[in-house]
Amino acid sequence: MTHTARPMPPLDADERTGLESWLDFYRTTVAVKCDGLTDEQVSRASVPPSSLTLMGLVQHLAEVERNWFRRVLTGEDVPSVHGGPAGSEGHDGGFELAAGATFAGARAAWQEEIAVSRAVCAERALEDSAPFMGGEVNLRWIYHHMIGEYARHSGHADLLRERIDGSTGV
Repeated sequence: MTHTARPMPPLDADERTGLESWLDFYRTTVAVKCDGLTDEQVSRASVPPSSLTLMGLVQHLAEVERNWFRRVLTGEDVPSVHGGPAGSEGHDGGFELAAGATFAGARAAWQEEIAVSRAVCAERALEDSAPFMGGEVNLRWIYHHMIGEYARHSGHADLLRERIDGSTGV
């Protein structure tokens, strides 16, 4: 497996830098788990009976980025990244692979959503909030949620990758 360098979060950072660094660490971890694989391999459900695939995880994470940073935080009315009207798949969409989908396309869409997320966050303080579920959610909470989301899916990616070609670690 070719390893993309993962940025180690600083040990003595301020809160915002720490949150952003851990999120980037886990974003990179998922990317590393996909490095060097073919479209067939990233599309393979390698941990039966689950239908989960590495490409499905990447597509899902693009949806999650769009949902939390654009739909929730900014209130933007944007369609699903991988098909359907705005919010049709909610934040849980993206796992299903469309016929003819490529990993290059899925990865590019994911990286584009990450870039938009970073830009959206750069304009806001951790305390900035948006309406959510009858209350308010702030950027700090969203960062914590996203770190957990990515950490969980990094574990899924570990298992999927090991079953595809035996690669472990990172």
